Amino acid sequence: MSKSDYDSFYLSHFKYFLGPNPYLNTGALVFDFSISAPSKVLPLEDYHQEISQRFPQLESYPLTSYGELFAQTVAEVNQLEMDLHLNLYSIKDERIAVQSLDYQTSIEVVDLVWDWWEAITKDQRFNYQFRLKKAQETFRFSPYGGPSSYALIESAYKRKIPTFYLPEERLTQYGYGKYQIRGVSTTFNSDSHVDLDFTTVKDDCKGFLANCGFPVPQGYVVYSLREALNSAEDLGYPVVVKPVIGHKGIGVTANIENDKELEFAYDRAVDASPNQRGQIIVEKYIPGADFRLLCVGGKFVAALERRPSYVIGDGRSTIYDLIEDENESPARQDTPTSALSPILIDKSLENYLEQQGLSLDSILERDRLVYLRKVANISAGGVSINVTPTIHPDNIILAEEIAQYFHIVCFGIDVISTDLSRSWKEGDFGIIEINAAPGIFMHLKPAIGDSIDVPGKILDYLFVSESTSRMPIITFNYLPKQTLLEIVNLVLQSHPHWTVGSICQDGMWINKSPKPLPKDYNTGVLTLLRHPKLDLLIAEYSQDIFETEGMLYEGSDLIILDEPTETEKILARDLRKEGILITKQENQVLIQRAEEQENYQLDELTSLSNLYEKQIYHLFER
Repeated sequence: MSKSDYDSFYLSHFKYFLGPNPYLNTGALVFDFSISAPSKVLPLEDYHQEISQRFPQLESYPLTSYGELFAQTVAEVNQLEMDLHLNLYSIKDERIAVQSLDYQTSIEVVDLVWDWWEAITKDQRFNYQFRLKKAQETFRFSPYGGPSSYALIESAYKRKIPTFYLPEERLTQYGYGKYQIRGVSTTFNSDSHVDLDFTTVKDDCKGFLANCGFPVPQGYVVYSLREALNSAEDLGYPVVVKPVIGHKGIGVTANIENDKELEFAYDRAVDASPNQRGQIIVEKYIPGADFRLLCVGGKFVAALERRPSYVIGDGRSTIYDLIEDENESPARQDTPTSALSPILIDKSLENYLEQQGLSLDSILERDRLVYLRKVANISAGGVSINVTPTIHPDNIILAEEIAQYFHIVCFGIDVISTDLSRSWKEGDFGIIEINAAPGIFMHLKPAIGDSIDVPGKILDYLFVSESTSRMPIITFNYLPKQTLLEIVNLVLQSHPHWTVGSICQDGMWINKSPKPLPKDYNTGVLTLLRHPKLDLLIAEYSQDIFETEGMLYEGSDLIILDEPTETEKILARDLRKEGILITKQENQVLIQRAEEQENYQLDELTSLSNLYEKQIYHLFER
């Protein structure tokens, strides 16, 4: 990244780190900041005043330097006005490091701030909102940008559960080695893939639920419009039409009251399921509100009412204009942390307006509320309401009984009910769908009502604590091949059934079996950490590796620093609570654990390797 010569500020030497590095203990984008045209820059107070108009929290920050204020500005923009957790930064001399989750997004954020500062310098207009939306869009399409995915990643970060992305598999890994869980959004490798596939076949699921005695609406699978019309006549209007296989309510039309509406709904369902050979479900419509019951690990955790999107008239605006105005509201910004999705304008919406004698060009009288859909799809602009506190105990039991038939961590059950606070046994209650991989952000941030920390409940189910997501890690700043192999032998003598991954600049091994050492050192570390049977990782991070690639992991149980440089001493920052730090400097050895420490002179020991052996035993005995 570079700018033309006449710019007042200059950013250079960009470096990206996936994990802990000499500047931050997280992934980071690092760059040098300098003033290339001192005579052209404004007083520091001018930039501070302008920036503080958008970020009032910076107004009270002390003014120390241009670089410090620039770093603070980047840290604020880095949260993308979506409350992202990316708020850390460091600055030393001219080098700035900002916390990062996605490289491309971070580049856009820094570029935004750079251009903003130049616009302030030249007294030019700067379209901050346009640039912000561009950065938000970049993040949204990154591996971390889905609402459920980001909610889980942020929750893992707060719980100190290690998390990283596996690009080849397009999966996120939580935890290290044998404790790992891999997944995408709210599906995980611990889920039964047989059950996951089964939940997508709606007619079979409905038959299964009916056989188990659970309340489901009567219906048929049809293969033609004629069969659909005959089924509707047999069931009696109103009916519901939906694809046999589907998700997010795509192709679903509810409360169909006549043949004309059914023809439209049938075509819509067929369009949404091109590979299903015309298999469509027609079932009896149950009046009531749309609810999502959510279970984690077979236990009920949350209930949500979903209402269709709507607009309220002002006496002068068309429905189209009201939708556009509503979509501009902060709550409907299409970001991973928006409480609501934008209202989607499509044929289904226009058809439902037509049924009400309206169109997108209709002007609504003041305070008139008009629903825009029959189906309450959150992804199409529906409104979410937390109703967890009011759900009847019988309905909780029902949800848990259904969920326990499936080996799926996160499980959603969609029901229709006139009142969820009444028992399902009283009638007017039907299960319309079950869902693997349900969205969870609508529970975490409903449009109305209190938040339910569903991502936290998922991670607490998968990992009892932070420690159950990690196996032991030993980090060296200097680790010759011979020493490494001696340590591996030592460990395997005590734990012959363990799988030990080890890596240094001379090679990589799993137990005693050598593996190809990748060109990028951290690719090798990742290969070991993603091994599903790994019990222990032993890794070298010399100054060269630490400065050029950073570390892939965070948290070491034993750190051994042999004549460390000032940069290598930063590795001690990575020591976990109750970990052991050994530092050898000339002939002095210092061992630190918890609040105690021991000093040794090397001539008092038979060898340094014996010292390592003793501490490794101490580590595994805990």
